Amino acid sequence: MNSSWSDAWRLLRIPFSLFLMPIFWFALSAEPEVSFWRTVAVFLILHLLVYPASNGYNSYYDRDEGSIGGLKHPPKVTKSLYWLVWGFDVLAVVLSALLSWYFAAMVLLYLLVSKAYSYEGIRLKKYPILSTLVVVVFQGAFTFAMVQKGIGVADDILLSTNNLLLALVSSLFLCGSYPLTQVYQHEEDARRGDQTLSLKLGLWGTFLFAASSLLVATALLFYTYWRRDEGWHSLFFLVGTGPVLVVFSQWLLQVRRTPSAANFENTMRMNKVSSLCMSFSFGLIVFWQLWT
Repeated sequence: MNSSWSDAWRLLRIPFSLFLMPIFWFALSAEPEVSFWRTVAVFLILHLLVYPASNGYNSYYDRDEGSIGGLKHPPKVTKSLYWLVWGFDVLAVVLSALLSWYFAAMVLLYLLVSKAYSYEGIRLKKYPILSTLVVVVFQGAFTFAMVQKGIGVADDILLSTNNLLLALVSSLFLCGSYPLTQVYQHEEDARRGDQTLSLKLGLWGTFLFAASSLLVATALLFYTYWRRDEGWHSLFFLVGTGPVLVVFSQWLLQVRRTPSAANFENTMRMNKVSSLCMSFSFGLIVFWQLWT
């Protein structure tokens, strides 16, 4: 029994949830003059409860035998994971309601959509275009808005043109990075009948698609910073994400020469570098705004 619960905790993949930190810092960097304690609460609710619950539910229905994000050798799925996920869900919504009923409703919707993505009766994951749209919208722009609502950003700022452009940028970044997380799972996804976007695009097509999406996202980000008269923010982003460009280019050349380089280890390395660098960039922007 203890082993069952221990395995369930591992499948929540809480450390892997930190790869989604950039959206939080990006949303905060757009309007950092908010309550410190609300900001801390939203960060903990999302990264320690909401994202792990989504990870665990996905693992429960996927029952992966190969490597998954954050776990090279995932343990066997048990019913303990199912109940642990629902416990995290309830706790996330209850704590969110203490901050704002609107924020709690957004958290609940996020959790329901994430379940539709994996649940065998719906399994949006089977549909390459629809599943990609769901992920890039809900893990991108929707989460961007959810964070801002939770930390107390005023509605007029949240719905302003510049802020909505930044929300769109967050989805475009997800559109580029999400297919890259699927490149090492082509065989297992095909076996389960999950026609992922990466599987449809093929190995080389996935990298080209990712590069194009990330380029468009960066261009729109710089344009929006120009509209907001925040030229320094573009510089901070360039400096902070320089290592991402280096690692991505090296990986691209490796895969071009040796397709087997599109493996779990390289995918996780790319995830770690991009997550840390983007979090650093947006965190630096937050610090700059509060300091100046």
